[in-house]
Amino acid sequence: MALLYDLAWRVLHVVVQLQRAALSWYQARAWKRTWLLWRRAAAAVLLPLALGAAAGGKRPSRRSRVLTDGKALDKLPLHVGLLVAEEELQYTDIANVVVWCMALGISYVSVYDHQGVFRRNNSRLMEEIVKQQKELLGSESCKYTTEFLNNGTDAQEQVSWCQSVVKILSPDDGKLSIVRAAQQLCKAVEQKESTPKDISVTALDTLLRESNTLPDPELVLKFGPVESTLGFLPWHIRLTEFISLPSHKDVSYDDFLCALRRYASCEQRLGK
Repeated sequence: MALLYDLAWRVLHVVVQLQRAALSWYQARAWKRTWLLWRRAAAAVLLPLALGAAAGGKRPSRRSRVLTDGKALDKLPLHVGLLVAEEELQYTDIANVVVWCMALGISYVSVYDHQGVFRRNNSRLMEEIVKQQKELLGSESCKYTTEFLNNGTDAQEQVSWCQSVVKILSPDDGKLSIVRAAQQLCKAVEQKESTPKDISVTALDTLLRESNTLPDPELVLKFGPVESTLGFLPWHIRLTEFISLPSHKDVSYDDFLCALRRYASCEQRLGK
């Protein structure tokens, strides 16, 4: 009798093991089938999108993000100055920042280095700006025309309806311009065209603003470790907000946007 019980127990154990094996096999088949169904469903959704992109379907333009970012900012500066306080200058990186300003709708951009390298090579910088404008904005670059001002005469390098004005500055536009304006006032007195009483801060301010056709910069992005304005338009930065960035080399759009957000959030008390 005990032998029969043992035999029955063994048979029952084999049946249970076979049932478990069959269940595991079925589950594996079901999981594989489900996985195949998911893959087919994903392919049905994603493949048309991929083919549409390959066939020239519309994708968000590079400028679309800039437009969104610009609308999200509480305020934009009318005039942005780019002050490069570094020895080695990168034309492409500065050109990128100029183009980003243009795409955001900033009307005036001035570029300055304390050695006047950009001024001496202004044609090279202007060419790089036009090049980066085409690369970064693509087919939409034609919507953004730029007026380059020749320093000294302010004659237009490129005459066209424009949305942005770019001017390249050097130390000659800073302290030396103040000296020249003071000399002009003194010469007028010497020639009896005016009197010493006519010499005032207001008269000097008028002469300096006649020589500088751009509005005062509302924001200056200073690139480099030097904690100095390095002679950047000393007469015109009384109310200017300065934001420092480590370097203009390899500066990213996110770095640029972060600086604009800081400017948009700052409260200018105007001496109050």
